[in-house]
Order: sequence, then structure tokens, then C-alpha cells
Amino acid sequence: MNHKAKEPFVRITKRDSMPVWRGWLTRFIGLVLALIVCAIVIFAMVKLNPLKVYGAMWQGAFGSTKRIWVTTRDTMMLLCIGIGLASAFKMRFWNIGAEGQILVGGIATAACMIYLGGTMPTWLLLIVMFAVSVVAGAVWGVIPAIFKARFGTNETLFTLMMNYVAIQLTSYCVAKWENPFGSNTVGIINQTTKAGWFPAILGQQYLLNVIIVLTLTVIVFVYLRSSKQGYEIAVVGESERTARYIGVNVRRVIVRTMMISGAICGIAGFIAVSGASHTISTSTAGGRGFTAIIVAWLAKFNTFVMILIAALLVFLEKGAMQIASQYNLNDYASQMITGIILFFILGSEFFINYRLVFRGNALREKGGETV
Repeated sequence: MNHKAKEPFVRITKRDSMPVWRGWLTRFIGLVLALIVCAIVIFAMVKLNPLKVYGAMWQGAFGSTKRIWVTTRDTMMLLCIGIGLASAFKMRFWNIGAEGQILVGGIATAACMIYLGGTMPTWLLLIVMFAVSVVAGAVWGVIPAIFKARFGTNETLFTLMMNYVAIQLTSYCVAKWENPFGSNTVGIINQTTKAGWFPAILGQQYLLNVIIVLTLTVIVFVYLRSSKQGYEIAVVGESERTARYIGVNVRRVIVRTMMISGAICGIAGFIAVSGASHTISTSTAGGRGFTAIIVAWLAKFNTFVMILIAALLVFLEKGAMQIASQYNLNDYASQMITGIILFFILGSEFFINYRLVFRGNALREKGGETV
């Protein structure tokens, strides 16, 4: 006997495309729904007016000129790492080693500040620090790339393990450079001379951070969209077999792209040490190497869109810290709010890339788009 298979109630199919305006509308709806759900959760947990809580989040990120610049500084740092990951991820090389690449860039910067701080003018020292951080990050990125290209190793595990090596290397340097002796911290490097610190521009301490990262944003956008090498990255990411068929040297592309990815993450370490904390520790990266994966992925490797994503994530972080202190909430409550918002944002990406086909709509699936 022949039994006709029963059609499922709902099926998930991949969308061919979605208009840009509709994609942004979907994200906006997801954000609104997230705020509504957060409002319900806030009132249920602590009986607070959700609007006041959202106002406190805004104050935490933008409540004063100093807070605005700190938020901007942290946004630029996260954006820089996301830019570094963009090229590797577009090639489908899962670079989970941004944390380590940031740390080695920071170590190289700190070493220059400590050993060369009194031997050359600040402008020259900054150039040297920038160069050595680029080289350090590139080397840390190219090691797993060579093993991937030559021996087919798993880049996810390899880059992840490189993070732990970088952490131990940082611990060694902290013990070597600790100041004062026995403190197990490096302390503020060149606190009196400020040798190697980013200079204030137009009276703003973090303006150079913004200039460097936005310049990288433009350069990488053009590189990925308009250059021959950017085209090769896209082809390798789609299919290595296709890339080889059309004459692309896949091994060279992998090594070159990871060298660029690591170099930019090394620049992030340079910015973190010279342009922000003026010290080095195992927490210099602060988990941002993993957060930047969300930035790169949600933006679909568009570096200009990454500016918005990075700003949103930093805003949520600052806002969560503010409501935790202002309303005496524990970290779990504030992080729950952040998690709900991120869940809805990530969920909106699902509906941008996929659609739901309900039972009885099989014929419509070919003729027109369903929900």
C-alpha cells in the first residue's frame, strides 16, 4: 500500500534574498520586542518602572561627556577586533584566536613603552609601537594559517589554543615587568613621562583611537569589496574547489588573509595599551575577542555596519553596569536583560535568512514569498 507522506505543519527554508529595508525593519521589530520582554521581566523581578531602567542604561553610556568618550573608546576597540576578524570569517577560516592576537600586540606595545620610552620622541615611538604590534599580531595569526594550509589542521582548536599560549606569555611578561616589585602587576607604564601614550587631539584623549579605527574601517571595506584579494577571499569562502578551479592559490590566500586578520587584532592590542589602559595584563583583551565574533557575523562582514553593532553591544554593557549599581541589582539580573536583547537581535537574523512555510502553502512557495 502506498501511503502519502503527511506534509509537516511548518518547514524552514532559506531565503534567496531580502530587500535591505525589510531586513532593517525586521531588526528594528526584534529590538522593540526585546525591550517589551525586558520591561515585563524587570517589573516582575524588581517592580521597577522599565522606562526608568532604560533611562539609567542611557545615562550609564551617554550620561556625561566623559561617559560618551569612554563608550566611544570601547566601541572603537570592539570595532577594531571585529574588522580584524571580518576577512578571516569571510574566508570561512574560524579565527577564534583574536584574544591571543590582541595580547601579543599589547605585549609588543608595552615592551616598546618600557624599553624605548626615554630614547625617542613620542611620535616616533608611536610609529615603532604600531609597527611591532602589527608584526606580533600577524605572526600569531599566520602560525595556525600555515598549519591549516599545509596540513589541514582544525583552525578553531588551533587558534583557541594559541589564546592560552598568549595568556601564559602575558603572565610571564607581567611577572618580569611588575611594578612595584611583588605586586604581580605592571602598573601604569610611564605614568610621569607619558612616553608612548596616545596624545590628546583637539583636547580629546581618545580621538586618535577613533581616527585609527575608522581609517581601518574604510580600508578593510574597500579591500574586501573592491580588490582582487578581497574577491579571492570571497571565492575561497564560498568553495575551495571552485577557487582552485579558477586558478586561485588557496594556501596563499589562507596565509595572507590570516596575516592581515592577526595584524589588525595586534593593532587592537596597541590601542588597548597605548591608547586606553597604559598597562598590560592577562585581562587586556577582556573577552572582546569573542564578543567581536558577534559583531563581525551580525554585520555580515560589512565594516560600516559593524560600527552600529559594536556601539549597541558596548551600550548594553555600560547600561547593564549602570542599572546594577543604581538599583542595587546583582550582575545576573543586568546580564539577563542584555541576554534577552541579544537573543532577539540574533533571532531577527534568523528571519532575515530563513522563512517559515506553513502547511498548505507549498504551491505559494514557488510563486511568492511566505512568512
